[in-house]
Amino acid sequence: MASYKAFLKSGHPPTLFAAFLYFDFSFAVWVLNGAMGPFITEQFHLTQGQVGLMVSVPTLAGAFMRFPLGVLSQYIGRKKAAIVEMSAIVIALLYGFFFVKSFNDVLGMGVLLGIAGASFGVALSLGSGWFPPKYKGLAMGIAGAGNSGTALAALFAPRLATHFGWQHVYGFAAAMMLLPLIVMIIFAKEPPDIEHQTLSQHLKCLWEKDGWAFNFIYIITFGGFIGLATFLPSFFVKQFHVTKIQAGSLTVLATLTGSATRVLGGWFADRIGGITTLSVIFLVAIAGLFGLMAAPSLLVTTLLFMLCFAALGAGNGATFQLVPLRWPITTAVAGGMIGEIGALGGGILPNLLGQSKQRTGSYSTGFIIYAALAFIILIMLRFVSKGWTSTWVGKGGRALTPDYEEAAVAAD
Repeated sequence: MASYKAFLKSGHPPTLFAAFLYFDFSFAVWVLNGAMGPFITEQFHLTQGQVGLMVSVPTLAGAFMRFPLGVLSQYIGRKKAAIVEMSAIVIALLYGFFFVKSFNDVLGMGVLLGIAGASFGVALSLGSGWFPPKYKGLAMGIAGAGNSGTALAALFAPRLATHFGWQHVYGFAAAMMLLPLIVMIIFAKEPPDIEHQTLSQHLKCLWEKDGWAFNFIYIITFGGFIGLATFLPSFFVKQFHVTKIQAGSLTVLATLTGSATRVLGGWFADRIGGITTLSVIFLVAIAGLFGLMAAPSLLVTTLLFMLCFAALGAGNGATFQLVPLRWPITTAVAGGMIGEIGALGGGILPNLLGQSKQRTGSYSTGFIIYAALAFIILIMLRFVSKGWTSTWVGKGGRALTPDYEEAAVAAD
């Protein structure tokens, strides 16, 4: 309890709460088409390949928008960037409520939903910006736990769609986005951890090998999380013939597990190091993916998905314990880049699973390929981290000293 109080006193909790809400509601909007996938599939008679495409479009669109928003936040401030983005989300949702009528419209709306997916780097940098190095992982984990928005979408969207029609869910979501927008305006304060630099200095992390190592790690942890979260409702309906509402409830169980463990991932990474935490997490995720190849029942499958989400969620938290240690001054920009590439990875798994089912009659091939990719990236992590622990981070991936900024800048 004492350490928790010390954590709260070390930063600005209202800003952290505002960042969490901002990310949480934005994340819920981002995955709306996935949560409503069974309804849209039924209305337009979609193949499994089309379902994979539909749920991956918002993910890919959000990925491309993340880095520009991160750069913008460095110039107008993270709070202002968040307010601008949430206002744009409300407008996009109103468009969906009034004008989406066909499958092509759904794909176009997926691009607009991508606006919500751009929130990642700004939300995490805003939420953690007031906290010192030793609490960065926990602060990032709390802000990043906003990916529980997947659970909100999976829980409420199917129920609202059943009673009012799936197009109306966009309208309800527009109204709900006003809550985090108001909280952000009233309670959040721009953190002091910002240094105005040239655009080329901000973009420097794009060309660094460390940046690309994090990109590949995040393709598995976050890409796997968002990819599964968007595809799961359609998976449960197709594979086990449950109702659409039951599919949403099962998705909630899995995604909430991953959201909760994101905080734990950051907490463990603060204590034993992000590298050590990520290594364990990857092994657990790989085991879960292989288990899904031959899951015999709905219960076992759901438990295995919960295990996978727990590992992937913790991996997200552990990754972003390391990012502010490596790029203390340009965390939002680096986070935007890593989040962008990771979100692009979120388009891989739905398409792998959709094509696997359509071409082979089973999802097993998709799970095998993704597990193999995760194993390759785990080997890469163990190799490149040897250089990290001799320059900008301590043993296992722990923060070196309170003056870690100097160490990270020196590493550049």
